[in-house]
Amino acid sequence: MRIADRARTLFKQAKQQKRRALDEPTAKRILDLYGIRTPRSAVVDGATASDAMLRDLGGRVVVKLISPDVLHKSDFGGVALGVEDAAGLRAAMDAMSQRCREHGYRVEGFLLEEQIQEGHEIVIGGFQDPSFGPVIMLGLGGIFVEILKDVSFRICPITRTDALEMLGELRGAALLRGARGRPPVPDDVVTGALLAVGGENGLFFELADQIGELDVNPLIVSAQGAIALDARVVLVSE
Repeated sequence: MRIADRARTLFKQAKQQKRRALDEPTAKRILDLYGIRTPRSAVVDGATASDAMLRDLGGRVVVKLISPDVLHKSDFGGVALGVEDAAGLRAAMDAMSQRCREHGYRVEGFLLEEQIQEGHEIVIGGFQDPSFGPVIMLGLGGIFVEILKDVSFRICPITRTDALEMLGELRGAALLRGARGRPPVPDDVVTGALLAVGGENGLFFELADQIGELDVNPLIVSAQGAIALDARVVLVSE
């Protein structure tokens, strides 16, 4: 089965469940299908917690709420960092479950992921423009996107030349290339991720009839490659 067909099966299942967005594990399965690496992970319910489980994921994990009613987990308090033992895991899951009960939100489980430490944060996003169709965005993470609005846009599908131009248009691009003694990131790591999303065979272009909005934030890039720590995929409204 073609990659796009496998991805469409996941979208079909989400629509059958009346979802407006993919849950994070499913969104990351689609990233994986298109060659964007994601952290090692496990999906558990609120009753499941063990030190062995954490050891399998590297000893320190990120705990994330899975709820169809919560799109922005960090704002809601649905993310816990640096959890190191079963007691901490249970406490994090209990706190998130309680918060959901207070708001009348559903809890479908929890995503545990290995905690990634090193690299630069970038953001790759996408949206559907009424006139031009799928548009891809690149920005540096943190304050560069939130405050400085240091971003670049292109209409999909993009080429490698487009991807290099997008990178070059960022005011903070020098940081990725080793300014101020920071470890440099090869251009191909960033452009490869951009093409995997917005290129001719990229997920956002191939699945433009399924995806209304896409947000891979943060995407950690380093000399070792790119790894997506979070992904939000909103379905096209019908």
